[in-house]
Amino acid sequence: MNHSSNTQRVAGFDIARAYAIFGMFIVNFNFCFGSFSYTSTFGKFLNLFVGNSTAIFIILAGMGLSFMMRSKNTSHENRTDARKVILKRSWFLLILGLLLFLWWPGDILHFYGGYMHIAAFMLFVPKRFYLFSAAIAIIIFHLLLLIIPIDTGWDFVKFQPVDFWTLSGFIRNTFYNGWNAIFPWIAYFLLGMWMGRLNWNDRITIRNIFFAGLFFFIAFEILRAYARIDVFNEDWTKYIMSEYFPPYLPFMILTASFASLVICASMVIGIRFSNTVLVKVLSATGRMTLTHYIMHLTFGMVILSSITGKKYTGNLQTTEPVSAEFIFVFAICFFIFSICFSLLWSKHFKNGPVELLMRKFSD
Repeated sequence: MNHSSNTQRVAGFDIARAYAIFGMFIVNFNFCFGSFSYTSTFGKFLNLFVGNSTAIFIILAGMGLSFMMRSKNTSHENRTDARKVILKRSWFLLILGLLLFLWWPGDILHFYGGYMHIAAFMLFVPKRFYLFSAAIAIIIFHLLLLIIPIDTGWDFVKFQPVDFWTLSGFIRNTFYNGWNAIFPWIAYFLLGMWMGRLNWNDRITIRNIFFAGLFFFIAFEILRAYARIDVFNEDWTKYIMSEYFPPYLPFMILTASFASLVICASMVIGIRFSNTVLVKVLSATGRMTLTHYIMHLTFGMVILSSITGKKYTGNLQTTEPVSAEFIFVFAICFFIFSICFSLLWSKHFKNGPVELLMRKFSD
């Protein structure tokens, strides 16, 4: 793999990460200060980001792990060292996420640490095993639905778990009915690990993944269109139309297929416009998504709270929500701030501040 093609691949990968973090800004600012039941066209547009951005974020995390492992595939000693590094990073993310959970009940990092911990034992298996394991994760989730009611331990007024800090509550929330529980959300991570093993310098790979994503996206959107006109009974309609929670199979296929489209488009942009200012700017931002994730949930939420005069609780608003337009404009402004921060920081350091901390902890 030559240096320029490797740079292009990484540029496309980072552009997709930048898009994903922007989507998370919209979703999380909206969750705390907006509404998921806007009736306006613009409000419905904002809600399109729900699920899709998280799916892209997790798939890219799996891809990143596979990219990282490509050079470690030589000796038994190298593989053991690589596994130790990944396990340490998983513990770093778990601890950081649990600390953040005290402030932000929708945290994804402790789940992300769980995905990485499991993935550490699957780093060098044949790539088809990742797809097989992703399917198993989704099946396990659907089997658990038959045993444990999905709303167990949840307060659906505030949309937060009530027994998270008990042993049974923590295990249930982490593995089954948390926002991004290991079953089934690790399926995205495993799909990403499979995608990361593909040759992204080959345009045929990009084309095949794009059209596979397009096929499944259109097929399941057609299925949802039929569900909207009451072709199915009430239970099947609810199953097909479910968004984010519970993450049923139709939701997962739709979000994974949309993620594939975004990632392929980002890879093409990275290849065709690799030397442009826009790509360099977005790449710098995409390399620091962990830092930007922490910053928007802390610094960003405090700023938004002071501007709107609404108290930050980390939960859905019970008072009159901020307008969808305001949320969107604020998300854009915070994204521009994130870009400026990334550019200034990257002049002195290769990785973002939280990324540097994680590397110091694990390497």
